[in-house]
Amino acid sequence: MEHTLGLAANYLGLGLEALALLVIAVGGAEAALAIVRLLLRRHWSDEERRGLWLGFAHWLVAGLTFQLAADIVHTTVTPGWEEIGRVAAIAAIRTFLTFFLDRDIELQRRRTDDDNARRP
Repeated sequence: MEHTLGLAANYLGLGLEALALLVIAVGGAEAALAIVRLLLRRHWSDEERRGLWLGFAHWLVAGLTFQLAADIVHTTVTPGWEEIGRVAAIAAIRTFLTFFLDRDIELQRRRTDDDNARRP
């Protein structure tokens, strides 16, 4: 039974890691296309640049969330200090990115509200 659970956890962890890679790859491709579109234009607004960053950051946070889930699954089977350290590092990075992403989203929301309030 323990062997079966370990095998299932291993496959689940690998699936989550693959999903994390896919999410980050899609986000990277989307950001790259947005950068190319912006480069083809002469002028970029701060809002466009910020939107590009926020969009990519959302993908990164989603990818890190799947990676964290995969590491948690792997850690349940082989809870060594190296695995626990990896989970802690990914959780810290994800928390850091989420904090600043939320702050940037709120700042963007305030700017949009201010812009809308100024328009007749």
